[in-house]
Order: sequence, then structure tokens, then C-alpha cells
Amino acid sequence: MALFTRHHRSTCSEHGAAAIPEGGSKTPQQLWGDGYGRVGIRAAQTLLILAVSVVAVFALLQVKLLVIPVLIALILAAAISPFVNVLKRLGLNDALSTVTAFVSLLAVLGGVFTVIYFSVRSQWDDLVQQASSGLDQLQDFLQNGPLHVDASQIDSARNAIVDFATSSQARSGAITGLSVVTEFLTGAVLLVVILFFFLKDGQRIWNFLISPFKGERASRLRRVGTRSQEVLGGYVRGTAIVALVDTVGIGAALLILQVPLALPLAMVVFIGAFIPIVGATMAGILAALVALVANGPVVALIVVAVVVAVNQLEGNLLQPVVMGKSLQLHALVILLALTAGTLLAGIVGAVLAVPITAVTWAIIKVWTVEDPSHAA
Repeated sequence: MALFTRHHRSTCSEHGAAAIPEGGSKTPQQLWGDGYGRVGIRAAQTLLILAVSVVAVFALLQVKLLVIPVLIALILAAAISPFVNVLKRLGLNDALSTVTAFVSLLAVLGGVFTVIYFSVRSQWDDLVQQASSGLDQLQDFLQNGPLHVDASQIDSARNAIVDFATSSQARSGAITGLSVVTEFLTGAVLLVVILFFFLKDGQRIWNFLISPFKGERASRLRRVGTRSQEVLGGYVRGTAIVALVDTVGIGAALLILQVPLALPLAMVVFIGAFIPIVGATMAGILAALVALVANGPVVALIVVAVVVAVNQLEGNLLQPVVMGKSLQLHALVILLALTAGTLLAGIVGAVLAVPITAVTWAIIKVWTVEDPSHAA
């Protein structure tokens, strides 16, 4: 027995483990060093990271009036920066290039939002009424058709959707509420100011932020900045192109089929394209409901077919070409990001969730790859 104990202790010493006292009790170092101890350490680290993340998200939500304009300005600056570089190569100085790009971007955004506002605003009530009538017809088909769906389930889902879209509370909260209007105007002013400085001094700002780091960490942070700008810019430009193609394709089909409210529906399609997967689907459902009421089930089915065809063209051909490597995320990851963004910040969160997730994934890949040539 003594021989076995000496042999066991010598074996433990060969493997670098401290010998267990003869009483059978382990020291704290031994307890944390075995399998369960290492699992416990990892679990504690994971819980700590989650706690810090929750606190950080909560803190950011308290100042979302500042955070959201900063994020939007960062995304827009990344999208427009190639245009600034082109102007510089044409001989314009830094200040004139920045001002030209800045004014051009504001003019484009202002024109787009003006068209969307007047197209949708003037016919919003008709659009909601048509969609509600379409839901009535769809409900009647589900109840009395071959499916025989329970009426209570349909009524519950339908009332939740229609009540939100038509209630004075939702409309006042989204459009005419004084606090919301004040926040919107404040955020818009902050967005314009921050965007200008990002375009003018974006590289200087990033160099200042990474100045405390030296050596390999500084080099990786520079690659992180470059890659983040590429991903954000590619995502915004690609999404805008996809949205334009979706709007032209579906809008032209609605005009040819003589579906009422074709222009507002096309604008809804354009807005929905900035919310991947979900946005285009919801816009297509809305268009089909309006067509069902105004033109009958045959035209509604044609609209559905056109929406499906455009979405397939977008997903299988257009997005891989125009976005390239800027959005290398699985559909499940996109859906989870959309859900989290919507829960945290509503529609704005849904729009920002995917590019933020794409940038986060790109940063992780750049930071964990040793060879910079494989970082992209």
C-alpha cells in the first residue's frame, strides 16, 4: 500500500499536479485546478461578461438619444467616405471634399424622405383601410374555406395588428406626440453635426482613440477600423441598391396590375428593404392585401408571385453581387439580431441591428486572425 501511494504521488508530480494531502482534503488551488474548478472559472467569467454586457446595454439605452444618432452617423459616414476620397483624388482639398459630400448626402436623404413622407402620409388612412379590408377577406377565407381555422385565434391576431396601426395612441406616439417630435428633432440635429465631424475628422478621431495602444494591438485596431468601415459602407450601399431594385420591380408590377395606392406601397417596400428578411415579407403581405380588396384574389396571387420572385432574385443574385463580403451572416443570426434590436429600440433597432451584428462579427474575425492577409 505504501508503495502504491509513493507511486501515485510520483505520477502526480510527473503530470505537474500537486499531491493530495493524506487526509484527503484539497487545497483551494487544487480545487480550482481540477476539471470542475476550471468549468466553474469559465462559468464565472461568462456570467461576469453577461452582467457587464447587460449593464452596458442598459446604460446605452438611457442615453439612446445620443447613441442612435452616433450609430446612424457612423454608418452614413462609412457609406459616403468613398465619395469623399474620389473628390480628393479629383483635386479638391479636405474641407471642400467633406462639405461637398456632406451637402450631397443631406440633399439625397432629404429628397428620399420627402418623397416617402408625402407619398405615404397623404394616403396612409386609405392604405390602412384597404389592408384592414384585406384582412377581413382573408379571415373569412380561413374560417369558411377548406382550412377551418379557429375564429378566436384569427380575431386576436387581427385586432392586435389593426388596433396598433389605426389607434390614435399609436399615431400620436409615432407622429404627433410632442415628446417624440422633440426627440426626433434633437436627434436629427445631433446626427447632422456628428456626421459632419465623422466625415471631416473620422480618421483623426479613430487614431486618437487607439493612441494608448502600441505594437501589435495598435496594428490590429487599425485593421479593425478599416474593416468596420468596409463592412458598414458595403452594407449601406448594397442595401440601398437592393431597396431600389425591390421598389422598382414591385412598384412596376403594382402599376401594371392597376393596384390602388401603388406609389405608397412602393415606398413601404423601399423602407422595408432596410430590414432584412422580415421587411420585404411584410411589405409584400401589405401589397397583397390591398390587391385582394381592390382587384380580387387572382391579382393578389400575382402580386404574391411577383414579391416572391423579386425576393428570390434579391437573395440569390443581387445581394451576393452588391454586398459581397459585407454581410456574411446566417439567416438565423439575422433573425435573432432583428428580434433583439426590435425589443431594445423598436424600428430603429431593427434597422441598426444587422449592420451592427455584421461589424461585430467582422471585428471578431480580424482580432482573432494572426495573419492580416486572412482577416477579411
